[in-house]
Amino acid sequence: MIIPHRQLDPETLQNLLEEYATRDGTDYGEQEVSLERKVANLRRQLENKTVVIWFEPGEESVNLVLAEDIPKDVDY
Repeated sequence: MIIPHRQLDPETLQNLLEEYATRDGTDYGEQEVSLERKVANLRRQLENKTVVIWFEPGEESVNLVLAEDIPKDVDY
């Protein structure tokens, strides 16, 4: 299920973006990128709808996923 980012409390959204940006596997290679810049980049992707917040009820987990990876029958 897609969670519209504008419906989240600003602090909750900030915490989600920071947690995602610091996960293993979100490395930017040899170039060091600040957390602030990573979060700003994620916000921009949410705004232009290339990334969405996805809640998986069965697993009770939240993730950021590419919008193109969401099944076509899901509204957002």
